[in-house]
Amino acid sequence: MSIATLGKNFAVTLQALVLLLGFGAFSLAAAGPALADQSACDTNTLTIDSGAACSQGTSAKDNLFGQGGIFQTIANTLIFLVGAIAVLFLIIGGLRYVVSNGDPKAVEGAKNTILYAIVGIVIAILSFAAIQFVINALKNSQ
Repeated sequence: MSIATLGKNFAVTLQALVLLLGFGAFSLAAAGPALADQSACDTNTLTIDSGAACSQGTSAKDNLFGQGGIFQTIANTLIFLVGAIAVLFLIIGGLRYVVSNGDPKAVEGAKNTILYAIVGIVIAILSFAAIQFVINALKNSQ
């Protein structure tokens, strides 16, 4: 088995693992919040507003935007994953370059891996800036 085949198999396995763990983390987070204090909810005197307040979970986040908001938490998590994967592929590209032994095709493949990893890191940084801008704009418009 050649190094290139081993690298491709590793990349596919890593992508599958990230997808599995990423979706698994979101499915665990969506398990459901605890219900509100039921002693304060009198079923005989409920209105639409008080019923909605009683049904809101106690551990649910109130804010969607801003510091600690749901959108910012999800965006930060995804950007961290993209950046970590890009750095990992930068390391893989460097290792492929070192073990290429001067083979022009292997050197070209390693350079492409390094280039695409650097592009991924730049895109992650730019997307972080864009998301922060949008979240701040939405927070200020409320």
